[in-house]
Amino acid sequence: MKKVAAILAVAVLVVSLVSLVFAADAKKGTIKSVDAKAGTVVLTDGGKDETLKADKSVDLGKVKAGDKVEVTVEKDTIMTLKAAKPKAAVGC
Repeated sequence: MKKVAAILAVAVLVVSLVSLVFAADAKKGTIKSVDAKAGTVVLTDGGKDETLKADKSVDLGKVKAGDKVEVTVEKDTIMTLKAAKPKAAVGC
C-alpha cells in the first residue's frame, strides 16, 4: 500500500511540474518604459502596451526603453528577461 501511495505521489509531482512549464508564456516586444523602483516594465508589441511586474530575480537595471526583448511571463509576472535575438540578415 505504501508503494502505491509513493508512486501516486511521484506521478502527481511530475504532472504538477509539467503544468508549470506549460503555464509560462513567451513574449517578444520592445521595452516602452522601466520603473525599477516599482519593479514594472511596459512592454509593447505591435502597438499594444502591457504593464508587467518583474520577479525579484529579474535585473531591471540591464534594460532600458527601446530595448527589444524576449520575456517569459507567468501570471502577469516576468520570470525571465533577455535581449531579443536580431533577425538574420538576408542578402546576396
